[in-house]
Amino acid sequence: MRVHQASLIAGLATLATMPKAARAAGNDQAELAKKAQNPVAALISIPLQSNWDFGIGPADATRFTLNFQPVIPFSIGSGTNLIARTIVPFISAESPFEGGKDKSGLGDITQSFFFAPGEPVGGWTIAAGPVFLWAAASDVALGGEKWGAGPTAVALRQRHGWTYGALVNHIWSYAGHEDRSDVSASLLQPFVSYVTKTFTTVGVSSESTYDWEAEQWTVPLNASVSQLLKVGRMPVQLGVSGRHYAETPEGGPEWGMRLTVTLLLPK
Repeated sequence: MRVHQASLIAGLATLATMPKAARAAGNDQAELAKKAQNPVAALISIPLQSNWDFGIGPADATRFTLNFQPVIPFSIGSGTNLIARTIVPFISAESPFEGGKDKSGLGDITQSFFFAPGEPVGGWTIAAGPVFLWAAASDVALGGEKWGAGPTAVALRQRHGWTYGALVNHIWSYAGHEDRSDVSASLLQPFVSYVTKTFTTVGVSSESTYDWEAEQWTVPLNASVSQLLKVGRMPVQLGVSGRHYAETPEGGPEWGMRLTVTLLLPK
Protein backbone atom coordinates (compact mmCIF):
# COMPACT_ATOMS: atom_id res chain seq x y z
CA MET A 1 0.00 0.00 0.00
CA ARG A 2 1.35 3.42 -0.92
CA VAL A 3 1.83 6.01 1.80
CA HIS A 4 2.64 9.72 1.42
CA GLN A 5 6.45 9.99 1.23
CA ALA A 6 6.62 13.07 3.45
CA SER A 7 4.50 11.39 6.15
CA LEU A 8 6.60 8.24 5.91
CA ILE A 9 9.90 10.09 6.43
CA ALA A 10 8.55 12.37 9.17
CA GLY A 11 7.05 9.45 11.11
CA LEU A 12 9.84 6.89 10.59
CA ALA A 13 11.12 6.91 14.16
CA THR A 14 7.61 6.53 15.60
CA LEU A 15 6.63 3.81 13.15
CA ALA A 16 9.71 1.77 14.04
CA THR A 17 8.44 1.41 17.61
CA MET A 18 4.80 0.67 16.77
CA PRO A 19 3.37 -2.86 16.71
CA LYS A 20 2.82 -4.22 13.23
CA ALA A 21 -0.98 -4.18 13.56
CA ALA A 22 -0.94 -0.55 14.71
CA ARG A 23 1.30 0.48 11.80
CA ALA A 24 -1.06 -1.26 9.38
CA ALA A 25 -4.06 0.50 10.90
CA GLY A 26 -2.30 3.87 10.61
CA ASN A 27 -1.43 3.19 6.99
CA ASP A 28 -5.02 2.21 6.27
CA GLN A 29 -6.28 5.45 7.78
CA ALA A 30 -3.77 7.52 5.82
CA GLU A 31 -4.87 5.88 2.57
CA LEU A 32 -8.53 6.31 3.51
CA ALA A 33 -8.05 10.01 4.32
CA LYS A 34 -6.35 10.39 0.93
CA LYS A 35 -9.17 8.62 -0.93
CA ALA A 36 -11.77 10.75 0.86
CA GLN A 37 -10.38 13.81 -0.98
CA ASN A 38 -10.75 12.12 -4.37
CA PRO A 39 -14.27 12.37 -5.83
CA VAL A 40 -13.59 9.41 -8.18
CA ALA A 41 -11.68 7.10 -5.81
CA ALA A 42 -12.46 3.36 -5.57
CA LEU A 43 -14.33 4.08 -2.35
CA ILE A 44 -18.03 4.01 -1.53
CA SER A 45 -18.83 7.20 0.35
CA ILE A 46 -22.16 8.47 1.66
CA PRO A 47 -21.98 12.17 2.55
CA LEU A 48 -24.83 13.89 4.37
CA GLN A 49 -24.14 17.55 3.71
CA SER A 50 -26.07 20.21 5.64
CA ASN A 51 -25.89 23.69 4.07
CA TRP A 52 -27.17 27.02 5.39
CA ASP A 53 -27.23 30.15 3.23
CA PHE A 54 -28.02 33.53 4.77
CA GLY A 55 -29.00 37.02 3.65
CA ILE A 56 -31.28 36.04 0.75
CA GLY A 57 -33.53 38.71 -0.77
CA PRO A 58 -35.15 41.76 0.85
CA ALA A 59 -36.33 39.64 3.79
CA ASP A 60 -32.75 38.55 4.62
CA ALA A 61 -33.99 34.95 4.41
CA THR A 62 -32.25 31.67 5.21
CA ARG A 63 -32.18 28.58 3.01
CA PHE A 64 -31.29 25.13 4.37
CA THR A 65 -30.29 22.33 1.99
CA LEU A 66 -29.52 18.77 3.06
CA ASN A 67 -27.68 17.00 0.24
CA PHE A 68 -27.69 13.22 0.25
CA GLN A 69 -24.91 12.45 -2.23
CA PRO A 70 -23.69 8.86 -2.40
CA VAL A 71 -20.62 8.06 -4.53
CA ILE A 72 -20.48 4.45 -5.73
CA PRO A 73 -17.64 3.02 -7.88
CA PHE A 74 -17.92 -0.02 -10.16
CA SER A 75 -15.16 -1.94 -11.93
CA ILE A 76 -16.21 -2.47 -15.56
CA GLY A 77 -13.09 -4.33 -16.72
CA SER A 78 -10.10 -3.39 -18.89
CA GLY A 79 -8.67 -1.36 -16.01
CA THR A 80 -11.59 1.09 -16.09
CA ASN A 81 -13.87 2.20 -13.26
CA LEU A 82 -17.34 3.73 -13.45
CA ILE A 83 -18.16 6.12 -10.60
CA ALA A 84 -21.79 7.11 -10.04
CA ARG A 85 -22.17 10.38 -8.12
CA THR A 86 -25.70 11.49 -7.20
CA ILE A 87 -26.84 14.66 -5.40
CA VAL A 88 -30.35 14.56 -3.91
CA PRO A 89 -31.26 17.88 -2.19
CA PHE A 90 -33.88 18.30 0.50
CA ILE A 91 -34.63 22.02 0.88
CA SER A 92 -36.25 24.24 3.50
CA ALA A 93 -36.35 27.85 2.28
CA GLU A 94 -37.74 30.94 3.95
CA SER A 95 -39.49 33.35 1.62
CA PRO A 96 -37.07 35.99 0.33
CA PHE A 97 -39.93 38.54 0.49
CA GLU A 98 -41.83 39.80 3.52
CA GLY A 99 -45.22 38.10 3.71
CA GLY A 100 -44.27 35.34 1.26
CA LYS A 101 -44.68 31.62 1.88
CA ASP A 102 -41.83 29.41 3.06
CA LYS A 103 -41.18 26.29 0.97
CA SER A 104 -39.74 22.88 1.79
CA GLY A 105 -39.35 19.58 0.00
CA LEU A 106 -37.27 17.75 -2.58
CA GLY A 107 -35.17 19.71 -5.10
CA ASP A 108 -33.92 18.75 -8.56
CA ILE A 109 -31.50 15.80 -8.64
CA THR A 110 -28.09 15.89 -10.34
CA GLN A 111 -26.43 12.60 -11.30
CA SER A 112 -22.96 12.19 -12.82
CA PHE A 113 -21.24 9.11 -14.25
CA PHE A 114 -17.44 9.22 -14.48
CA PHE A 115 -15.36 6.74 -16.49
CA ALA A 116 -11.84 6.62 -15.01
CA PRO A 117 -8.66 4.64 -15.73
CA GLY A 118 -7.71 2.34 -12.87
CA GLU A 119 -4.35 4.08 -12.47
CA PRO A 120 -3.27 7.75 -12.68
CA VAL A 121 -2.12 9.10 -16.04
CA GLY A 122 1.16 11.01 -15.74
CA GLY A 123 0.52 11.37 -12.02
CA TRP A 124 -2.99 12.75 -12.58
CA THR A 125 -6.29 11.05 -11.81
CA ILE A 126 -8.67 11.85 -14.64
CA ALA A 127 -12.29 10.92 -15.32
CA ALA A 128 -15.07 12.06 -17.61
CA GLY A 129 -18.62 11.15 -18.56
CA PRO A 130 -22.20 12.43 -18.71
CA VAL A 131 -24.14 14.45 -16.14
CA PHE A 132 -27.93 14.51 -15.90
CA LEU A 133 -30.41 16.92 -14.33
CA TRP A 134 -33.64 15.25 -13.17
CA ALA A 135 -36.69 17.51 -12.70
CA ALA A 136 -37.63 15.95 -9.36
CA ALA A 137 -38.53 19.02 -7.29
CA SER A 138 -41.66 18.62 -5.18
CA ASP A 139 -42.54 22.32 -5.54
CA VAL A 140 -42.11 24.73 -8.44
CA ALA A 141 -40.20 27.11 -6.15
CA LEU A 142 -37.58 24.44 -5.35
CA GLY A 143 -36.56 23.47 -8.90
CA GLY A 144 -36.42 24.55 -12.50
CA GLU A 145 -38.97 22.06 -13.92
CA LYS A 146 -36.42 21.20 -16.61
CA TRP A 147 -34.68 17.98 -17.62
CA GLY A 148 -31.06 18.39 -18.67
CA ALA A 149 -27.84 16.66 -19.63
CA GLY A 150 -24.26 17.43 -20.59
CA PRO A 151 -20.60 16.50 -20.11
CA THR A 152 -18.60 16.39 -16.88
CA ALA A 153 -14.91 15.81 -16.09
CA VAL A 154 -12.49 15.87 -13.17
CA ALA A 155 -8.70 16.00 -12.98
CA LEU A 156 -6.70 15.91 -9.75
CA ARG A 157 -3.27 15.09 -8.37
CA GLN A 158 -2.33 13.75 -4.96
CA ARG A 159 1.20 13.92 -3.54
CA HIS A 160 2.85 14.50 -0.14
CA GLY A 161 -0.53 14.95 1.58
CA TRP A 162 -1.80 17.49 -0.95
CA THR A 163 -4.79 17.05 -3.25
CA TYR A 164 -5.47 19.64 -5.96
CA GLY A 165 -7.52 19.75 -9.12
CA ALA A 166 -10.91 20.73 -10.51
CA LEU A 167 -14.29 19.28 -11.39
CA VAL A 168 -16.29 20.82 -14.26
CA ASN A 169 -19.59 20.20 -15.98
CA HIS A 170 -22.10 21.87 -18.26
CA ILE A 171 -25.83 21.14 -18.42
CA TRP A 172 -28.29 22.07 -21.16
CA SER A 173 -32.03 21.51 -20.74
CA TYR A 174 -33.74 19.37 -23.38
CA ALA A 175 -37.27 19.05 -21.99
CA GLY A 176 -39.56 20.37 -19.30
CA HIS A 177 -42.16 23.03 -18.59
CA GLU A 178 -42.34 25.50 -21.48
CA ASP A 179 -42.99 28.49 -19.22
CA ARG A 180 -39.76 27.99 -17.25
CA SER A 181 -36.37 29.32 -18.34
CA ASP A 182 -34.09 27.03 -20.31
CA VAL A 183 -31.01 25.70 -18.54
CA SER A 184 -27.50 26.36 -19.86
CA ALA A 185 -25.21 26.33 -16.84
CA SER A 186 -21.53 25.61 -16.25
CA LEU A 187 -19.98 24.44 -12.99
CA LEU A 188 -16.31 25.12 -12.18
CA GLN A 189 -15.13 23.57 -8.91
CA PRO A 190 -11.40 24.00 -8.24
CA PHE A 191 -10.13 22.56 -4.95
CA VAL A 192 -6.97 22.15 -2.91
CA SER A 193 -6.59 20.34 0.42
CA TYR A 194 -3.94 18.96 2.75
CA VAL A 195 -4.16 15.91 5.03
CA THR A 196 -2.08 16.05 8.22
CA LYS A 197 -0.46 13.13 10.07
CA THR A 198 -3.47 13.07 12.43
CA PHE A 199 -5.84 12.62 9.44
CA THR A 200 -7.17 16.17 9.71
CA THR A 201 -7.91 17.75 6.32
CA VAL A 202 -7.91 21.49 5.65
CA GLY A 203 -8.95 22.86 2.29
CA VAL A 204 -10.25 25.67 0.14
CA SER A 205 -12.53 25.40 -2.87
CA SER A 206 -15.13 27.14 -4.96
CA GLU A 207 -18.35 25.79 -6.49
CA SER A 208 -18.78 28.52 -9.08
CA THR A 209 -21.59 28.39 -11.61
CA TYR A 210 -22.24 30.50 -14.67
CA ASP A 211 -25.80 30.84 -15.98
CA TRP A 212 -25.42 31.42 -19.73
CA GLU A 213 -29.10 32.32 -20.09
CA ALA A 214 -28.95 35.09 -17.46
CA GLU A 215 -25.23 35.81 -18.06
CA GLN A 216 -24.66 35.65 -14.30
CA TRP A 217 -21.94 34.15 -12.07
CA THR A 218 -22.51 32.66 -8.61
CA VAL A 219 -19.14 32.34 -6.84
CA PRO A 220 -19.01 30.90 -3.31
CA LEU A 221 -15.53 30.70 -1.73
CA ASN A 222 -15.25 27.87 0.81
CA ALA A 223 -12.76 27.15 3.60
CA SER A 224 -13.09 23.79 5.35
CA VAL A 225 -11.65 21.50 7.97
CA SER A 226 -12.53 17.83 8.53
CA GLN A 227 -11.42 14.93 10.69
CA LEU A 228 -11.29 11.22 9.92
CA LEU A 229 -12.24 8.98 12.85
CA LYS A 230 -13.98 5.71 13.60
CA VAL A 231 -17.37 5.21 15.17
CA GLY A 232 -17.18 1.59 16.25
CA ARG A 233 -15.67 -0.04 13.16
CA MET A 234 -17.16 2.48 10.73
CA PRO A 235 -14.76 5.09 9.27
CA VAL A 236 -16.47 8.50 9.37
CA GLN A 237 -15.29 11.91 8.26
CA LEU A 238 -16.75 14.95 10.04
CA GLY A 239 -16.34 18.35 8.41
CA VAL A 240 -17.28 21.99 8.81
CA SER A 241 -16.83 24.87 6.40
CA GLY A 242 -17.74 28.49 5.93
CA ARG A 243 -18.35 30.30 2.67
CA HIS A 244 -18.46 33.84 1.37
CA TYR A 245 -20.28 34.66 -1.85
CA ALA A 246 -17.95 36.81 -3.91
CA GLU A 247 -20.58 37.05 -6.67
CA THR A 248 -24.31 36.21 -6.77
CA PRO A 249 -27.41 37.24 -8.71
CA GLU A 250 -29.36 40.14 -7.23
CA GLY A 251 -31.01 38.96 -4.02
CA GLY A 252 -28.68 35.96 -3.69
CA PRO A 253 -27.10 34.82 -0.41
CA GLU A 254 -24.28 36.72 1.24
CA TRP A 255 -22.63 33.95 3.23
CA GLY A 256 -23.14 30.39 4.36
CA MET A 257 -21.86 27.41 6.31
CA ARG A 258 -21.75 23.63 5.89
CA LEU A 259 -21.63 20.62 8.18
CA THR A 260 -20.82 17.24 6.63
CA VAL A 261 -20.95 13.69 7.95
CA THR A 262 -19.47 11.17 5.49
CA LEU A 263 -19.66 7.41 5.91
CA LEU A 264 -16.71 5.69 4.20
CA LEU A 265 -16.96 2.12 2.94
CA PRO A 266 -13.61 0.92 1.48
CA LYS A 267 -13.95 -1.66 -1.29
